[in-house]
Amino acid sequence: MAAVLLALLMPFSSGGSSLPSEGSSQDRRQDVQVKRLSERDHVLTIASPALGREGLARVLLPRDWRPGSGPWPVLYLLNGCCQSEYDAWATQGDAVRLTSAYPAIVVIPEVGEIGFYSDWQDGPGWETFHLTEVRRILERDYGAGDRRAVAGLSMGGLGAMSYAARNPGMFQAAASFSGVLNTLDGNGGVDWLLDQYGEDSADLWGEPGDPDWAAHNPADLTGGLRGLRLFVSCGDGAPGPLDPAGAAQDRGETALLRQAETFAQRAGANGGRITVDFYGPGTHTWPYWRRSLERALPMLMESIGARR
Repeated sequence: MAAVLLALLMPFSSGGSSLPSEGSSQDRRQDVQVKRLSERDHVLTIASPALGREGLARVLLPRDWRPGSGPWPVLYLLNGCCQSEYDAWATQGDAVRLTSAYPAIVVIPEVGEIGFYSDWQDGPGWETFHLTEVRRILERDYGAGDRRAVAGLSMGGLGAMSYAARNPGMFQAAASFSGVLNTLDGNGGVDWLLDQYGEDSADLWGEPGDPDWAAHNPADLTGGLRGLRLFVSCGDGAPGPLDPAGAAQDRGETALLRQAETFAQRAGANGGRITVDFYGPGTHTWPYWRRSLERALPMLMESIGARR
């Protein structure tokens, strides 16, 4: 990682900051290539020193956005693990429609299938990619300002709360939907998930007992969320109203509810302004996360001054 850190100390190339003209589909610069899916919907391919390769981010722009406008508030939407689509919030989570009425930039950044929103001890630097490299490009090219909220599902719930706690002042609000919020509760399933993808958890946060585990564990970071507006939702794993007939009990969601309850109790005790939505029956599936995003959006957007 030494080469990565050295590269990050070098200034980003300005390389021209104009976006594609009306009607064009792509724009290339030294550090980013932009593909326009629509007037509002852009895909960024970013040359990332932190990852040691190119990384992707999907950007949804507010209706009134124009080149040179801003500053715009920003909502980060973070994906869960084990998904082949880095932008699943757009393709499965209905984020394009749900966020369309709000005057804010929405960014859905890649995190790999099992990146855990961290700069690995031996591996990619996802936190640096998201909060330094992507952030700088949004500010330079899209007029992003300094008011930000972050929300994520499952592994992305860990990312949302960890990012907000580990970076004081960067975010005004954070939300977790069925999130991994206590990795020290039976290891939070982290070792098992990494093993499924041929990864060693020691490469992520070190061996068991390494301080890096607690340093990325939302339940141990609630003191850093004091004063922030928080939203935490989770089902109990029993088949619920948004599940198909015959759905089975989801033991993973049941375990995540226990983590969410621990996190919520600690966050409240440490001064977090927390709203909980422990909605009872419901599994670890997209219909519940779409609903949770819709329920959380008014608070998230209000916290960054992006009222409809």
